[in-house]
Amino acid sequence: MRLDFALILVCLAAFTGFVWGVDKLFFEKGRKALGEAGKEPTIVEYSRSFFPVIFVVLLLRSFIAEPFKIPSSSMMPTLLIGDFILVNKFAYGIRLPVINTKVIALGEPKRGDVVVFKYPGFNAKDENRGKDYIKRVIGLPGDVVEYRGKTIFINGEAVAQISPESYVGVGQGSEMTGSQKRVEMLPGREHDILIIPELTQLADADGAFTVGPKQYFVMGDNRDRSEDSRFWGMVPEENLVGRAFFIWMNWDGENGGVEFSRIGTIIKGGES
Repeated sequence: MRLDFALILVCLAAFTGFVWGVDKLFFEKGRKALGEAGKEPTIVEYSRSFFPVIFVVLLLRSFIAEPFKIPSSSMMPTLLIGDFILVNKFAYGIRLPVINTKVIALGEPKRGDVVVFKYPGFNAKDENRGKDYIKRVIGLPGDVVEYRGKTIFINGEAVAQISPESYVGVGQGSEMTGSQKRVEMLPGREHDILIIPELTQLADADGAFTVGPKQYFVMGDNRDRSEDSRFWGMVPEENLVGRAFFIWMNWDGENGGVEFSRIGTIIKGGES
């Protein structure tokens, strides 16, 4: 069972706010009249102290920016295992916490955005259903995206790849050292990707995909090490969480702790 931090915050804010509010309305006056004998109960004291803090954290995390940790190598070389990132929560509209329902529309994903979303899953029994995923937007509603020969075609036009060079990773990115790094020239956006030229295990990912209304085709930048829309389909608009834009910390426990070169990095595709 996954820990839903947003749900915990909502419950804590509701509980502490309720306790504090009820005491303020019905019991505080009576206690003041009793003087020393009417000492504030411990639960009320804690609720009064913690409610403003919890409520502010809930607002910031739900509507401004939320921190995430990168758990896998699927977005290398852009993001490494151990990167701690910030996600813009209002880029694609204001959504209610926990239920993720959009209440104010502010914008839509652009091609090349790095997005966090809830994994759509195939059915209610899918163990990854609702889990937070991060990928790059490749196809927009109405697009026909084709992937073959390690090249993307959007509406029949090949997306250029330039400057192939050997990748030398840092920290927990070193596992892909020797892969081929290329610059992929998405329309209006360019970003780095990793390719393993000799690897053919993901050949079944080749194919053409039509993006439906209010859906997005997403892929990992580590093309031969990413399970994405090529395998499990489109991301519905209602599953979007926000746009990743900033690396604020990297913890590389296997190689001595903090990787300082990663801190403060703006994510390509995270720009407004």
